Order: sequence, then structure tokens, then C-alpha cells
Amino acid sequence: MSDNTFGTLFRVTTFGESHGPAIGCVVDGCPPLVPMSEADLQPYLDKRRPGQSRYTTQRQEADQVKILSGVFDGVTTGTPIGLLIENTDQRSKDYSDIAQKFRPGHADFTYWEKYGIRDYRGGGRSSARETAMRVAAGGVARKVLSHILGDEFTLRAALVQMGPHQIDRDRWVWDEVDNNPFFCPDPVAAQDWASYLDGIRKAGSSCGAVVEVVAEGIPVGWGAPVYGKLDSDLASALMSINAVKGVEIGAGFGAAALTGEENADEIRMGNDGKPRFRANNAGGILGGISTGQPIIARFAVKPTSSILQPRDTITTSGEEAEIITKGRHDPCVGIRAVPVGEAMVACTLLDHLMRHRAQCG
Repeated sequence: MSDNTFGTLFRVTTFGESHGPAIGCVVDGCPPLVPMSEADLQPYLDKRRPGQSRYTTQRQEADQVKILSGVFDGVTTGTPIGLLIENTDQRSKDYSDIAQKFRPGHADFTYWEKYGIRDYRGGGRSSARETAMRVAAGGVARKVLSHILGDEFTLRAALVQMGPHQIDRDRWVWDEVDNNPFFCPDPVAAQDWASYLDGIRKAGSSCGAVVEVVAEGIPVGWGAPVYGKLDSDLASALMSINAVKGVEIGAGFGAAALTGEENADEIRMGNDGKPRFRANNAGGILGGISTGQPIIARFAVKPTSSILQPRDTITTSGEEAEIITKGRHDPCVGIRAVPVGEAMVACTLLDHLMRHRAQCG
């Protein structure tokens, strides 16, 4: 299987399967002499860790990350950083009934057609389990970004829609994200979502979600005008996350309903002699290059494909059949996609920081 690496100068290669002995990644291109430890990475993995509430899969994984290489005496050495997480709670027997059947909406069919073989135990590489290593790599990237950019740099994400239910942006409070199991910035919406998702879960179904990621403290000038656009690389990184079916930057698809006057982010001079934008419909990126404003990206996550409701399908031998997916699955996989989105944005931003310095000094 090819294409297991992303990034240009800051590169991440992941490996491992959902029900294998372990998953891991190699982070290459990390600058030397950045303070780094497993304790720096673990909090992000804890955010993504399964089994923390009734609203996520009940698979119990500690997701304890181990640094195998690339760190010495508490700092990075500039050599490849090897990261490993052991799988400890696999239940492969849960998938024995679907070994010869394709789950509708899942990657089973396309994997089988492309490779002639598939790991039916939780989906193998197509499982969201793989994203744990993206989060670990994102922890490395965030540590480097904070080391270089200082306290002005922040990177946060929140769930802004569950199924058809959106938050009220007038009630947005970042501190609320850590106060509910949905990473929701609207405390009222979080309560409503609890009832909604309980109904979805008890019905053996699933729902989708929208995640918003905001990065602040990014200087002007990152990205390139044509094929190395910062927004196109962010979109590619976010689209690579399992179950993501759409990405938008800034006003996104909403910009199509605006007039030119409404969409233009007018510029004036601030009292400090620096440019100030009156709006941020561009999401912090113009012509593929960062403006210095907050970078804002949203991505849509489809409903979990593994559900208890019976669905029509076919078998590997071409026979028509019915399928019910047993086992432990997220009723809304978008919840645990929040820290994954943060990680992919972090890796992309650090890659562009290094590319900018390589060209412009």
C-alpha cells in the first residue's frame, strides 16, 4: 500500500492496523533542540482516546505513546522521531460475521477491488484507529510551533454541528469545549446534543458532524501562490481524515451567497502601524498565503458506517446479502475527530513554516 506519508519538509509516515499488535509513526524533519517528552504528546491523545463516555466507542485503549527515537536528554536531535502505541483491547471476533461481506458506506468494497485482500478486523488501515498516530505527530508539531512562535500561537478546535443541529455562535465560549463530551463551545447546544445522540445510539444508528479548527498567531507569508497554497494543503490534510467528506476555509461555501462588497475583508491601518482587517471571510489565507489573521477551517464528517441497523450489501463472491455490524463503534465519529483535525492543521502549519524559511529565510 502506497501513500502512507504526508508533508514536504515536516513529514509523517504512519503504520499499523486497527487490530494489529500496535500502531506507530515516523516523524521526519523535526528541527533539533526542541524540548520534547512523551508527557508533551499524551494530553492530545487523551482527548482522542476511546471509551471516555457513552457517546463514543467503548473500546478501552490507554493510547500511551512511546518515543522510540529522535529525542535525547529531553530535546529533539533532528533525527527521525519514532512513536508507538500498543493496541490492547482488540476484539477481532466481533468482525467474523462480516469477513465475507462489504459494509455499505465503508472502505471494504474499494479495498477489496484494489488490493484483492482486506483486513476485515475493524477495517485495518481504513479504521479511525490510525488517526491516533496523527494526533501523536500533531503533538510534536504543536510543540515545535509553540517553541518557535511563542505564546501568541494557539490552535483549538470545536464541534459546531451534530447531525442537523448547529451551535449558536453568540453563545461560543472556548472554555466550554473541555466541559462536555462533545468538545462543544455552546453549553446549551451540548445539552441538546446529549439527548439527540442518546436517541441515535439507542436506535443502533449514527450521525455526522462538523468540526471547526482555529489557529491564531500565524505570521503573514506562509504558503505559496500556485501549487503550494496553504489553504489547499490544509484542505488536503483534513480531507485525508477518515470519514471526512467536505472542507471549507473561512466563509467557505457561504461565500457563494455574498456580494463582492460583503466578501471583501477591508483593510485599514491600526494604531500600532500594522494592517487591520475588518472581517475574515478569507479564513486567514489570501492567494494561498497567510494574512496574519486567524486561520479558520471546517470539515464535515459523515455518519459512522458501522451500524446495527440492517443494510443490503453483497459478499466477496458476488452474492446479495444483508449485514448488521456488531462490535463497538462511535455513534458520532465526528466527536473524536476534533483532536485529529487539530493535529492535521498543526502538521500542515509546521510544514509550511519550514518551507517558508527554506525559501525566504
